[in-house]
Amino acid sequence: MATLRQEIDALLDRLEPTVAAAFREAIDDIKSNIVLREVVERLERRDIEGAVEALNIEGAAFRQLDEAIRQAYNAGGSLAAEWMPRLTDPMGNRVVFRWDARNQAAEAQLRDISSQLITGVVEDTRTAVREAMVEGYAQGQGPRTIALDIVGRQNRITGKREGGFVGLNGPQTALIIRTRDNLLSGEPARMRKYLELKTRDKRLDGVVRRAIETGKPLDAQTLEKLLARLRDRNLRLRGETIARTETFMSVAAARDTAYRQALAKANRDESLVTRIWRSAGDGRVRHTHMVLNAQEVTGMDLPFQSPSGALLRYPGDTSLGAGPAEIINCRCSIEYNFDFAEAYARSRGR
Repeated sequence: MATLRQEIDALLDRLEPTVAAAFREAIDDIKSNIVLREVVERLERRDIEGAVEALNIEGAAFRQLDEAIRQAYNAGGSLAAEWMPRLTDPMGNRVVFRWDARNQAAEAQLRDISSQLITGVVEDTRTAVREAMVEGYAQGQGPRTIALDIVGRQNRITGKREGGFVGLNGPQTALIIRTRDNLLSGEPARMRKYLELKTRDKRLDGVVRRAIETGKPLDAQTLEKLLARLRDRNLRLRGETIARTETFMSVAAARDTAYRQALAKANRDESLVTRIWRSAGDGRVRHTHMVLNAQEVTGMDLPFQSPSGALLRYPGDTSLGAGPAEIINCRCSIEYNFDFAEAYARSRGR
């Protein structure tokens, strides 16, 4: 029989591809609805904000992502219910518990998770394309070239736009810009940095190596092909990272809420619950979470404190201010334990 940890991992493996696909579909939808002429016209006037608005990067485009997160959240709550220990009320009567996705607290939490995700993705994406436009002007590019770099060029076979900045975040955009500068420098040391990128298309390594040997920058056509592939691979990486992080956060949040629902239905005090932090137990666990491993707290609200100072009630919890360094790609979990023997002792006046 599978352990709870194995069940959680299997659930995440099943849900993450759906979330990643929903993100990619949202970006494809945004790109397919862009009117290139409108973007170019605004860039001709050096109206960067107008050009960003013309891209129509907005929350409504991510409705499928919103739905995928809702499914992940409810799946996490249902799994928690399946693994809930036998519940009894203070009189010793058995309590049947079912996950209630329409519970007011659950609905509010799901709205917060979804809203924060989509608002963050929209803001990050708009900021990134704005930075790319500014850099395009700085490089002396014309409005049409800047626009095509932003929205991507159409694949003649699929008709889809590929290789654009739309969908990337700030650090990824900065990486692309820096890589372009390095490859245009003609300096071997700077050009070799491309060969260290994990998201590069290795099939183009030979072209870069030959350019390094001659000490010359890449030609414009090869450079554009290389950067387009790099943008596409970083877009896929962003979708996968969002899927891993947000699916995990949704499942973890739902598990926490499910235990709160169970306590409320059983009319049990939260002080009867202990929570133990469990890391994934391998070499990829971040140092702060290795330190948290096996730490135990009482009740549902007392947070764990990371060595970084961050407070989390469960892995993936951002409600107390924990930032990306404690959240992204986390794979830890919480072990919840009920001490009903203690409740009985209390009822006997111990």
